[in-house]
Amino acid sequence: MIEIERWRPFGSVARWDSEVNRLFDGFFGRPAASNGERMWVPALDMYETKDEIVLNFELPGVREKDVTLSITGDVLTLKGERAFDSDVKGENYHHVERVFGKFERSVQLPMEVQADKVQATYRDGMLEVKLPKAEEVKPREIKINIV
Repeated sequence: MIEIERWRPFGSVARWDSEVNRLFDGFFGRPAASNGERMWVPALDMYETKDEIVLNFELPGVREKDVTLSITGDVLTLKGERAFDSDVKGENYHHVERVFGKFERSVQLPMEVQADKVQATYRDGMLEVKLPKAEEVKPREIKINIV
């Protein structure tokens, strides 16, 4: 039996747009910064538990000392640099796909956090940032007295 699918002429335009952007980013690299250097953006996973928001940044090849983290209001900003460490001279390369240089990523947090209690750990190229929720946004259990 043949399955009939409804025709949506513009239903996938958003998907086309993201695929074209991904194609150009992959081919040309990330846009250049104002000083002409190429910038890259680390991948991010963010999830929420009962008491905190957890962010995991993927930073392969970045040294811990080259990373800074700051919070201003409800925006967390990660900055750093991945250096091109190689004994091979640039003109001897045939192909380079890895992106090097400075990076910056700002993330709008979904709720208020206790900025003074943030914990960050860096291991094997992964930066885990745990942001405790502000007390006023944590869910509270309220006991109901039935009379």
